[in-house]
Amino acid sequence: MIRILRVVVLRVIPVILMLALGLAILYYGAQVISAIGRVDGERGLIEGRDDAYRQTATAINVTHDEARFPLEMQIVYVGDVNIAQFATNTPQPAGDAFATSTPAAPQDTAPTATPQPVQFDATPGPLPTILFLGEPSADERAKAPTEIPPAIEVVPRNHNLVNILLMGQDNELTGESIARTDTMIVVSINRDTNTVSMLSLPRDLYIYMPLAGMNRLNVTYGVGENLGWNGGAFFYMRQVLLYNLGINVHYFAMVDLSGFATLIDRIGGIDLAVDCAIQDYPLIGAEVPAAAIKAEDSNLYTLPVGYYHLSGAEALWYARSRENSDDFDRGRRQQQILRAAFRQALASGVLNDVLQLPGLINEGLQVVDTDLSANDILSLVPVALSVNPDQIENFRLIRTYHTQPWQPPDGAFVQLPVRETLFDLMVDFYTPPTANQLSLTDASIRVKNGTANDQWDRLVAERLGWSNIGAVPAGAADRTDYGSTVVIDYTGSDKGSILPLVLRAVNVRPENVIIQPDANREVDFEVIVGADYSSCTGAVLPPQ
Repeated sequence: MIRILRVVVLRVIPVILMLALGLAILYYGAQVISAIGRVDGERGLIEGRDDAYRQTATAINVTHDEARFPLEMQIVYVGDVNIAQFATNTPQPAGDAFATSTPAAPQDTAPTATPQPVQFDATPGPLPTILFLGEPSADERAKAPTEIPPAIEVVPRNHNLVNILLMGQDNELTGESIARTDTMIVVSINRDTNTVSMLSLPRDLYIYMPLAGMNRLNVTYGVGENLGWNGGAFFYMRQVLLYNLGINVHYFAMVDLSGFATLIDRIGGIDLAVDCAIQDYPLIGAEVPAAAIKAEDSNLYTLPVGYYHLSGAEALWYARSRENSDDFDRGRRQQQILRAAFRQALASGVLNDVLQLPGLINEGLQVVDTDLSANDILSLVPVALSVNPDQIENFRLIRTYHTQPWQPPDGAFVQLPVRETLFDLMVDFYTPPTANQLSLTDASIRVKNGTANDQWDRLVAERLGWSNIGAVPAGAADRTDYGSTVVIDYTGSDKGSILPLVLRAVNVRPENVIIQPDANREVDFEVIVGADYSSCTGAVLPPQ
């Protein structure tokens, strides 16, 4: 029994920590909006950013009187099915989704409870259902600054999926009681295939919210709080996501920024492959990475392409930065940090001596605000035991393809969803990787560093892993003066080769491929990193 507990402890709790660490860094990265130490000429830019950020809270100011639940609004009970099947049904009772508990009568003296062993049941229970609200009212349509779209088609759900919304909220930073959630990542866990996918949602996605009209996605949770929505703010957010994205999110996990750096430092920091040079100023509450280079004429820092070990405070800076990028690229970096924290939590060994599973799980649950119970977490153990960080699929919206930039009358800059391409993305997000895709993580690829840059073999190996292609860093090459990156193909066969995928991932031209068949080969491919290595595909402007 002790052996079983050890196995579960060593795999489940790192996943909990991954959620906590990832949420904290994602949240803090998205919420910290001030920079320090800029010259006078730069101060106006800081104030402009603050003003733009505050504009995202407009919908939160909906009053309670304006937001009373309209009795004439149709409510339809759905799970993960097509809404059209219920279009003519009689509204169903809300059931547990709207249940409220009666407070216990106060007692003069708190009873003394005898500690009891905590019992866990790892059997998956039924997933939370959702109530879908009918179409917007005529009044809402008349007041909207742009046309309110109809509810999007529900994404087909062909597997046993558990969707968890990771959110970071900002009220600790702002001091306000109602929070914005600039960070939103949906983690979809497939219990049939034991695979995991992550989807970043941009804060400026301009969508429909019941009783609040059209507004940014990042105010949805706060609107639900302010409305006093039946079922709570998260239930409101679930309804908004179902209406606009067609996916049912079952659970949530949320943290603020307290203790984030301590948690990252507790696992020894994180190792991060920086493929796109990041440029920004010092940020409040964060530390500029030690490897960053300061500009001579300003307080601007650039973190070049490379492989770095970051402390918690340095990771905050990396997650927050958007001076030379945008929110779409920031979503990529936030997912990258999640994977790095997960990998480090598994490898750090900080939990090796812990044997008491109930107490350990309860400690982990205290780190995050979540509606996941200990039993819910244990039911996901089979996935936790088999997931490979390099097999986690990463999805994010692409600007001008999944969204269209738009400026409403209030002068803000938002992103309107492109429904056709967005629906296709949601279908891909729900679809597990094929056997061929999973096999890529077992690819036989060796990476050697042909430059004087420290650990560039690890940099490229992790870049391949981001594309779900398995690779092993192998240290220094035969020399350190390779001007260009080359790929050696020891298979000598084009049919069914993954070579095109490798070249695309590391941005190597076909003329830099050396065909060298070897029947006694140790690996199928070898990548020798050269000084010209550049595989940045994020929305990042070249540092000036």
